[in-house]
Amino acid sequence: MQDLRTIILAAGKGTRMKSSIPKVLHEVCGKPIIQYVLDIVKSIGSLKTYIVLGHKSNLVQNYLPKDKIIIEQKKLLGTADAVKCTANYFRSYSGNVLILCGDTPLLNKNVIRSIVRRHKRSKAVCTFLTAVVHDPQGYGRIIRDESQKVVAIREEKDAVGFEKDIAEINVGVYCFKSQELFKAIKDVKPNNKKNEYYLTDIIELFFLKGCKIETVETDDPFEGLGVNSREDLALAEEVIRHKILRKIMSQGVTVVDPNTTYIDANVKIGKDTTIRPFTYIEKNVRIGEHCIIGPFARIRVDTKIGNNVDVGNFTEISRSKIGSNCFMKHFSYLGDTFVGSHVNIGAGMVTANFDGKQKHISRIADHAFIGSNSTLISPVRIGKKAVVGAGSVVTRGKVVPDGRVVVGVPAKIVEKKEEK
Repeated sequence: MQDLRTIILAAGKGTRMKSSIPKVLHEVCGKPIIQYVLDIVKSIGSLKTYIVLGHKSNLVQNYLPKDKIIIEQKKLLGTADAVKCTANYFRSYSGNVLILCGDTPLLNKNVIRSIVRRHKRSKAVCTFLTAVVHDPQGYGRIIRDESQKVVAIREEKDAVGFEKDIAEINVGVYCFKSQELFKAIKDVKPNNKKNEYYLTDIIELFFLKGCKIETVETDDPFEGLGVNSREDLALAEEVIRHKILRKIMSQGVTVVDPNTTYIDANVKIGKDTTIRPFTYIEKNVRIGEHCIIGPFARIRVDTKIGNNVDVGNFTEISRSKIGSNCFMKHFSYLGDTFVGSHVNIGAGMVTANFDGKQKHISRIADHAFIGSNSTLISPVRIGKKAVVGAGSVVTRGKVVPDGRVVVGVPAKIVEKKEEK
């Protein structure tokens, strides 16, 4: 959208998180909170994105893509002040500006698009998102007059009398006419109780000037949830996790028990694969079709699994690639290993991939058989159709030739008997 730019407000301390990590960098389903907001902005095609940082801004800036414009709010004086910090970038801009909070991972891209569309069609000075909730505690209330026009947004700490009983709340998503926004924001006064400048106060200023204000109501009360505490973080995790599971199931994957299955964002699973209970699949994992995963399996970051693979109970796979038609039934660990196709990984098999200083890569070729309770001390190479006997330890640097059998501690090649 050539006439849309976005400001993301991410300067807050997140005091209630009680963390040394900026709250927008805390992960939800394997992805930092702010990344969900960045994904929304990308999906709607905003021309430029400006991110206002404050508390530990260097940590957040190190994470952000290089194409984002970073503005630092040197003193945390509230949301209106944060927007005001961006004013120099909008002096010659006459389009619309979308304002989002960096701690809202549950936003829906379709709803954000509808706000922008409503704003453009109505030619309003401001269009913002609201929701009707059973318990409005903690949220700003939407004040309307007799004709249902928006009069103001009243922050909870400033609400009095009937205002506290209003169920319609401010979600914290706004679309403004840029020039009107930056004219009016100069007139926002500091709040008497916290001496901060609230962006919400600009709504009343627009009303008093007779400006047109529009709202869009969302059906999802969780959509504007700002993650301000560990409890909020857990709630966001639960909501997004179930969205991920519903999407995966809609693509032809069986999740036997969604309540005990944890799948991060950016995971892809092929159709007719079954995920059994108490399985944890971390981000950037790829799993093929017709697989069985779990129960009690952990598939860690950057693992790739082919088709028709059986990964059973109490197994862990980390940063590894497994070809098709393999079996790893139980009590095993694969780390930093490339496994071919038609390989059997016996119960209790372990790759010792870390030597105390660095991790090493091992390779297991097609049709190899790795016996129960065996250990591969990486890096090792197991050839095609090779066999590692049960209880064997293949020491570091060992190469097991194609078709040969190794047994023992340390594992040695079993010499073939001469035929008589």
